[in-house]
Amino acid sequence: MGFAILPVLLCAAPAHAEDREGDRTAKLLADLVRIDTSNPPGDTRPIADHLKRLFDTAGIANEIIIAPNGKAAHFIARLKGDGSKRPILLAAHTDVVPADRMRWTVDPFGGVIKDGYLYGRGALDNKGAVAAFARAMLRITADNVPLARDIIFLAEADEEQGSYNTNWLAAHHWDKIDAEFSLNEGGSIRGVDGRVSEIAVSYADKLTVNLTLRVEGPAGHSSRPLGQDVSANDQLVAALNRLASHREPIALTPATRDYLTALAGLHPRALRQPVERLLSATTVAAREDAAAAVIAAGDTVSGWGMEGLLRNTTVLTMLQSGLKPNIIPGVAEATLNARLMPGTDLDAFLAKLRKAIGNDRVALTVLEGEERARLIRDRSAIAPSSLDSDLYRLIATTAKTHWPSAVIMPTLLVASTDATPWRQRGVPVYGISPFPVSGADAARVHGDDERVSLEAIGQGAAYIHDLVQKAAQKAGPAKGSRP
Repeated sequence: MGFAILPVLLCAAPAHAEDREGDRTAKLLADLVRIDTSNPPGDTRPIADHLKRLFDTAGIANEIIIAPNGKAAHFIARLKGDGSKRPILLAAHTDVVPADRMRWTVDPFGGVIKDGYLYGRGALDNKGAVAAFARAMLRITADNVPLARDIIFLAEADEEQGSYNTNWLAAHHWDKIDAEFSLNEGGSIRGVDGRVSEIAVSYADKLTVNLTLRVEGPAGHSSRPLGQDVSANDQLVAALNRLASHREPIALTPATRDYLTALAGLHPRALRQPVERLLSATTVAAREDAAAAVIAAGDTVSGWGMEGLLRNTTVLTMLQSGLKPNIIPGVAEATLNARLMPGTDLDAFLAKLRKAIGNDRVALTVLEGEERARLIRDRSAIAPSSLDSDLYRLIATTAKTHWPSAVIMPTLLVASTDATPWRQRGVPVYGISPFPVSGADAARVHGDDERVSLEAIGQGAAYIHDLVQKAAQKAGPAKGSRP
């Protein structure tokens, strides 16, 4: 279960106003969790309607944009500033992955509070951020904070592998979500020995591409084996075994080197020696040997896969073959999910995989076809968000105010988010997490009994409100504010 980090993470007891704001944020999050927005089917209209009622009551201009499928609803609210600075965008998705109710100890859509934790699908990914961003805007409005820039709040649809996500929204309604910079998901706030020690801010995402392996062979009776080089199933299994043994080369960018160095400083006993070996390695063999040690040690201390930070990865996710136990099938297919480093040449990557398979009868293609392949080629050229920006510096200084002992670390996100349309258009996007969570609880994302502690919600509400207000307000103390 992991250590009980959250009840003891505070550096000091929060003020009464922050206590109340934490309660309000927790209530809103519970309300959002109780709205089942599993994708599929991805119907986010009820949650957009809920947010609209809140923002209408607060007098904040807002609208709901429904995608052509009639169910993917994007909620957009705008709090006006004086226009002396360009807007800041707060983006978080409202759809969630499905939950297997039989594997949960509570109703995944019940918003259950138990033992100081709020349980529910989306509590961390990503309705927690929806609640924190929404409450920050509502509180800034209630406090009459004079703003130099607009604050745009976007509660997005279809992030979880849907067709009408922010790429569709940007293509059709860019003027409503254009900004100087944006906050989105992708970072993390982690603790060690009861204190927040690490705050990761993502500046780029890996590229996601789904691949299909397909092989055909003669169908037949299972009593008459066809041979490993003839059977579709046997050829597919052989290809998958070869891919399982294939490793892409280690790729260390300057930012990854900085991240590993900072992480080793936080965990010197486990990571310092293997990280030093990796960063100083001069041969492929030495680099691979050191990387294996870093991955093993890093997975232990972080609770999250480290290999994706170091290289392109390919994972088998689906298998399709066969009609009955006594029939040798004529077709066998597998689906793989590849995560590629920014700048990866997709065609060169696919060529290496085909070479590793070594069988021309096994067809390897991009699952979504040539249109998706062209999209990946285009996205590979997207520049990471600059770390030399006012917003990144503000994230760091604000986080240090709330957690003075924490180390701020920019990181490559091994997963992917819906931040692409902004980075593609030159708008910096920084992935942050609103709540401090343990590695064990972070591992519950997309898994069973996803949860966040009430203590963490209180801290996160204070941090996000502070960050958003500082980013948007006019210079000098806010006037007309009230506790």
